[in-house]
Formats: sequence, C-alpha cells, structure tokens
Amino acid sequence: MQVPKKRRRLAIIGVAVAALAATGLTFASANQALAEEGCKVDYKVVSSWGSGFQANVTITAQEAINGWELKWNFPSGTTVSSAWNVSYTQSGTAFTGKDVGWNGSIASGQSKEVFGFIGSGSSTTPAQFTINGDVCNGTTQPPTSNPPTTEDPGNPGGGDKVDNPYTGSQVYVNPQWSDRAAAEPGGSAVADEPTGVWLDQTSAIYGNGSPTTGSMGLEDHLDEALAQGADVIQIVIYNLPGRDCAALASNGQLGATEIGRYKSEYIDPIVDIMGQAKYADLKIVNVIEIDSLPNLVTNVTPRATATANCDTMKANGNYVNGVSYATAELGSLPNTYNYIDAGHHGWIGWGDTNAQYDNFHAAAALFGSLIGENGMTADDVHGFISNTANYSVLEEPYWAVDQVVGGQALNQNPNLPWVDWNDFNNEKDFTEAFREELIDNGFNSDIGMLIDTSRNGWGGDYRPTGPSTSTNPVTFVDESRIDQRFQKGNWCNQAGAGLGERPQADPESWIDAYVWIKPPGESDGASEAIPNDEGKGFDQMCDPDYGGNIRNGNNPSGARDDMPLSGHWSSEQFQELLENAYPPVN
Repeated sequence: MQVPKKRRRLAIIGVAVAALAATGLTFASANQALAEEGCKVDYKVVSSWGSGFQANVTITAQEAINGWELKWNFPSGTTVSSAWNVSYTQSGTAFTGKDVGWNGSIASGQSKEVFGFIGSGSSTTPAQFTINGDVCNGTTQPPTSNPPTTEDPGNPGGGDKVDNPYTGSQVYVNPQWSDRAAAEPGGSAVADEPTGVWLDQTSAIYGNGSPTTGSMGLEDHLDEALAQGADVIQIVIYNLPGRDCAALASNGQLGATEIGRYKSEYIDPIVDIMGQAKYADLKIVNVIEIDSLPNLVTNVTPRATATANCDTMKANGNYVNGVSYATAELGSLPNTYNYIDAGHHGWIGWGDTNAQYDNFHAAAALFGSLIGENGMTADDVHGFISNTANYSVLEEPYWAVDQVVGGQALNQNPNLPWVDWNDFNNEKDFTEAFREELIDNGFNSDIGMLIDTSRNGWGGDYRPTGPSTSTNPVTFVDESRIDQRFQKGNWCNQAGAGLGERPQADPESWIDAYVWIKPPGESDGASEAIPNDEGKGFDQMCDPDYGGNIRNGNNPSGARDDMPLSGHWSSEQFQELLENAYPPVN
C-alpha cells in the first residue's frame, strides 16, 4: 500500500479579538490584551431594530483550531433569544458558545463565520473574548516560520497541477456507457461523449458485474483510459455512510456509523489504485460525494424540511468526516483533481440574513469548515461541481429573477412558487456567485467550477422561443422558462428532459468545464418498489403519481413511469433525452 503524504496535526489553541462592524464602521475592543499566539474575533452587528439586533461571529486563527469554546460578557440587560450553528448558554451577562461539530475546525490563517444570533438589549461589542480559556483581543501575526511538511517521496509523478485539467485534454469515454448509447437508435451521435465512472459501492472498485457498474473496476477503467490515450478520467466518489439521507432511491451500502469501513475499505483502496506509478501522467478528476453536505444545511432540524436520517448524519459528523478524509487522501496524490459536490441553484440559491431561510451562505460556510478536518487543506480542493445528476438549466434567457412583472420583482412575489424568493434561476449565475462565496470561506482564489449538463437541455416542443407577453407574474414565468419541471426540488427521472450542452472545457472564465457526470439513460430511481441486493430503497419522488412533500413544495414529482433501479439503463429515457436535446443532436 502506498502511503499518502502525512498530514500535520495541529493542537487546539486559543484565539480571538473583538470588532463591531455596523453602518460601515469598525470598532476595536477596549481590552487589547493579546494571547501569545495572536488571533481575532469579529463580532459584527448586521442589522438592528428597536431594542433588538442580529450579530454574526467570525473567528480568525493564526494556528489551527480543532474545536472552540467562545466566551464573553454582554452589557447589562442584553440577552440572546435565538442562535444558529452554535450550542450556547447564558447566565446573567456571561455568554458561552461552543461549536456544533462541523464548524469546529478553523485552519491556520483562515477566517470563518462560525455562528450568528438574535439579541435584545445593547448591541455594543463585549469588552473581552476568550477562546478555549485564552484571552485574545488583538490582531493575528504571521507565523515566524513555515510549518514543516513531510511529503511522501513514494508518490508517483511530479510537478505542479495545472489550473484547469480539462483545457486541451482528451477526456475518457466509458466503454460500458458508450456501448449502451450506441446500441440505441440515434445514440451513436453522442456515444463518444465522456461520462463519469461511478464507484457507488466498495465492490465497484474491483468490478462487481452489476447492471449499475458492470464488470470493469477502477483499475480497468484507468488502464482503458491509458489505452484510449486520454488525458483526463472522471471518477465519482459516492459511498458515504448513511448516503442520501433525504432520499431513498440511491441509499448506499454503509450504515450511518460505518465511517471506519468507508475510510479503510473504500477510500484507502481507491487512493492505492490511483497512486500507482503507471497513472502518473493521467489527470484523475474526482467528483466527491454528491448530495451529501448540502443536506446538512437544508434537511436538518429545526427546518421544516428535516429528515431523521439527515439529523443523524449531522449529529454524528460522518458526512463532514468522510468528505474531508476522501478529499485529503485523494488530494495527496499529484495527479488528482478534487471537485466537491455543491448542490445546484434550486437547492442552495437562497441567501438570507435569517438563518432558517439561508442556504447559500450557510452551505459555503459548511464547506469551509472542512478545511482542517482529517488534515484536509484548501489545496486539496480544485473546485466544486453543481447540478450533478440534476436538471437545472444553464441559463434562462427570457426572464430574470429581479425582473418586475405586474408591478413587483419576480423574486419578491409571494404568489410565484417557481421562483420562491430564490436569488438565482440558472446554474451559470449561481456558480459564479457561489464560487466567490466559497473563496470568502477559505478556499483558494483559483478554484474552478464544473456544471453537469447531461440532462438539463429541455429542448423539444415545449421550449419557449422568447419571453411571455403576459403581465401576470405566474403566467409570465411559466411561459418564459426553459426548465419545465413542476418544481426545482424535483430530481428523479424528470419527464420531458433533454440532453444539455455537450462536454466542453473553459465555457466561462469561472467554469472549468461542462461535464456529463451522470451518464444519460441511467435511472435516478425505480418508479415503484423493486427488491434488490444493492441497498437501494424506493423513493416516492420517483413515483409519477406522487403529489410531493414539503421538500418540493408539495408539487407533483414529475417523474417518468416504468423506470428501473438507480443506475440501471432505461432505453425509453435515453430516447427522450435524445429527442429533447438542446442544442439538438444532429
């Protein structure tokens, strides 16, 4: 077994300084006592009303923190009425806040907004802060020396990673998908497109002969990539404990607590195989654990959309643990490029100062909290991917979310459920903005984005050719929008969908590539319960007769009928995707 580079484990240290930012001004704390390490706390009042206010708290660490307890004393009469992303108590004026697991790690040099709260009384900044028992009210100082590194000389290959692995590259065509596509009428037109190789259970690493992954294991695919002369291969890392906590169609093999097996039986063997010297010149793009971390923002208590399984995964920390471990270990190889799944605009597009309505900022903060976990660094993340295996459009050319129709901006209209106050209506705008938010949460400024365009074309007879002339906001949007789903939360085998933009590099300055990670024609889930030994349950969102739930606004599922288990082939769906492709397939 090849050992990945060792990760420096840093001790818990104290941090903090206070600053109050309101109406564009910053006020330093009255007490300027410095902890030996040097660190900072930013106590920022973001809004105030009458005797109430909302504040956010950011910690900047000179050296890494792995778990924090932050204390201060409020001015007399000030109390906290609610808070988010923190476990807190208040006794008199004394406030104590502790991390909630996923936001407990702050990397060296990183600034992280860790929690927020609603208070009543004085919004004046507290005079002194302590973290983990140390007083810390000053500015951070740069480290006096570079931290030691212990690179494993056994790692194959060498040299710096390129900015965009897709630029000028030939990308691997999975022969198992290609053969299925070519066997379909008209399928030869797209059968040479590159698609992702999904490792959806441990046996898929070695080739398990299942209808989902076929007989080729990871090493078989990598060898075939070399035989094709490919420069890039795309691998989907997809086997977290308690996988898909808000759905059932693609539940995995590992139980919620089996993080040890995930690391030793799944990630470690993948690292061993990818690290073989014969693959040193092959750029391996890893798409890491789709539909996992965003669930810890949107589908947990106290949200009305919470599920018991997602509450479990947030509480036990195994999504954060697993994703950070996978990213760190795979990132230690010189030929890998990690892109973490970031949901899509119809899931994460809501930003708000009220925590119960904020997905956008909270999701970016959660991703930022991975830095420092399991030795993961920002350098281990090459970028993020949106719309993986989903249907959200690249652009809506005929309407904008802030467009005024009927005397009111569309994203401020309470009677317009398709928009529902979302800040975005397409993936291009979303990824551009979310990339900046991720950078603000500690990721490198040169990260790139990928967008899965395999099934978001929405061509065919229903595709509009221009904006509606209606002055009714609901009619205007419904007649103008490209995306024809009942609701943006619908994700399973959407009827009427079509192939989207073909895979291509550098379509926009912030987008590394349009990719087909989901192989078109492979099901999202069975339309009815089908007994199986793959651990895949029946999800009502895949039932065409299902009327919906709170997570999709109680709308019809929009799913196709007669669909097989997730990952299995549907000739009928593939034919529909071809017919409704946009751009059209020649």
